Amino acid sequence: MENAEGTAMEKKPHFVRREFPPREVSSISLALLLAAVLLLNTLLYLYLNKFYVSSGRAEMDSSLCSFGYFKLGAVKNCSPWLSCEAINREVRKLKCVGEGAVKKAFLSEWKENKVVLSQLTNSEMKEDFLHGLKMLKALQSKHVVRLLGYCEQQFTILTEYHPLGSLRGLNETLHIPKYKGMNTWHRRLMLAIDYVSIIRYLHSSPLGTLVMCDSNDLDKVLSQYLLTSDFHVLVNDLDALPLVNRSAGRLVKCGHRELQGEFVAPEQRWPYGEEVPFEDDLMPPYDEKTDIWKIPDVSNFFLGHVEGSDIVRLHLFDIHAACKKKDPAERPSAQEVLDTYRKVLTLLIREAAMPGTREML
Repeated sequence: MENAEGTAMEKKPHFVRREFPPREVSSISLALLLAAVLLLNTLLYLYLNKFYVSSGRAEMDSSLCSFGYFKLGAVKNCSPWLSCEAINREVRKLKCVGEGAVKKAFLSEWKENKVVLSQLTNSEMKEDFLHGLKMLKALQSKHVVRLLGYCEQQFTILTEYHPLGSLRGLNETLHIPKYKGMNTWHRRLMLAIDYVSIIRYLHSSPLGTLVMCDSNDLDKVLSQYLLTSDFHVLVNDLDALPLVNRSAGRLVKCGHRELQGEFVAPEQRWPYGEEVPFEDDLMPPYDEKTDIWKIPDVSNFFLGHVEGSDIVRLHLFDIHAACKKKDPAERPSAQEVLDTYRKVLTLLIREAAMPGTREML
């Protein structure tokens, strides 16, 4: 018995000593985990900082030239906007790629670069065409398609070509094998952020508060924007951008016809019921908050039905509910919507990068 007890006592210290290494490893693992969290947060900060600056939401950019000049492709120097003479001499039409109520667009070629030549198709729309040109010149930024030249006498405009076309083809593009890797909640939310950034830019533009009037249904909205090859959004059609000037008591009306449907804001619909025939003179004007009303519907299209998109919608529920307030004054500004979208992106990327970290700590 004594020998057995002695043997047990001799073995016990060995057993106790074996408990320490696992505890030591656990402390090291915790330290490594904390270091990983700090590293991921740093990388996340750097990524998001790069996204907000380089992905297009700053108005100024190294690829932009001073007013009246442009830079195309890999060319380093800025060239002056092409004149009537230069467009007639140097631009060659290839084929028609689109037609609307105001103009027809032709895929064209200029010095081995693909470009788009837009021409007026309806003489009754001259004012709209010239207004669009005026806006295009004044609003050149990271948010707007690049202007390369124009000829007012011949009602032609030359702009940069984007082969992926308008946002109407987004879902089809994302099903092409080359772009399937882009079909994620993350990339789709970034496109929605681009869109809201454009609305925010128009509402605080160098010209004042502009309203995107060519937006009476989702398809019409999507046709006004282009998808770039690096998957960002640009506004392309600026023919209908009236100015709101509250200090001067100046509001807007999007056209002279009656607007119907749930897509347009309540204040854009005829307020006097079916028993009173529509009269443009009796229709009350409104402000830029009509654009805010439409943001949830457009963003819902962007988010699609990919894995994770419902989680994004859940995080955006409150801000979207605020966008749908019947009283325009109660809706958030485009800047407030944009801030919320960015916060949601930051939160969801952090959660995706560090799943279960909170429980482990």
